[in-house]
Amino acid sequence: MDQANQLREEVKRLTFPTSSQRKTKVIAVTSGKGGVGKSNVSLNFALSLVALNKKVVIFDLDFGMANLDVLMGVTPKETIMTMVEKELSLEAVVETGINGLQYIAGGHGIGKILTLDGQHMTHFFKEVSSLQGKVDYIILDTGAGLTYEGMRFLQAADDVFLVINPEPPSITDGYSVLKALYMKNNSASVKLIVNRSLNKEEAEQTSLNFQKASAQFLNKTIDFLGAIPDDPYVRKAVIAQSPYLLEYPNSKAAKAIDELVRTYLNLPAAYKLGVKGFLTKILFHK
Repeated sequence: MDQANQLREEVKRLTFPTSSQRKTKVIAVTSGKGGVGKSNVSLNFALSLVALNKKVVIFDLDFGMANLDVLMGVTPKETIMTMVEKELSLEAVVETGINGLQYIAGGHGIGKILTLDGQHMTHFFKEVSSLQGKVDYIILDTGAGLTYEGMRFLQAADDVFLVINPEPPSITDGYSVLKALYMKNNSASVKLIVNRSLNKEEAEQTSLNFQKASAQFLNKTIDFLGAIPDDPYVRKAVIAQSPYLLEYPNSKAAKAIDELVRTYLNLPAAYKLGVKGFLTKILFHK
């Protein structure tokens, strides 16, 4: 009870952004299973936003297979977990990486982040709240599948990007995540991304089938944000440990991610008080 009250007081101290301040929006990226390219989508989407002069920080919250650092070819000095354990400031753990993209690694034991004791949890909330109004987007690269921690972050985000590919296991597992999310947060804003499609027709058919299942069985309409084609340059970029948007800017995948970002920025904003709304939901909605 003392821990909950202490956290409530921390959240109350967060200020609402005024019309003249930057509104920080939280995007959580997830998938039903591993191996669909979720982290690559997260990273290159973030870099495309940066190219449009948006200030972005990306968190690696993949509790089982954190690999954003590998995709970028960087070795983080500190992580969220060392920030908590050593009571460091958020600035001390933020890495300013490629093209000014800010990156925060999760670290060993990140899966326990929501079960910290009162002092450590209060420090975590206080430091993350400092991002309010300082960045345009916080992108959370969450773990694939159904985990307690991952679902907490998904239900608290302003927008959820659900990444699937045309393979049946990816579609069925993605649907399971969608169903579980709506059971936790019936008003969740979900955007569908089809990755590794062979062509435009396959991507559209995959999205249509998924949207039909959502409408029929969940009574929910989800937006199809767009598709990223299966592109050999993506694999080459992974081997080079460099984002394909930068390594191969003229590739089909790079052009597709830019189109995704433009489409997203033209959608009505699903803004829920930014960092304050995000932390409040994590704290009070389990």
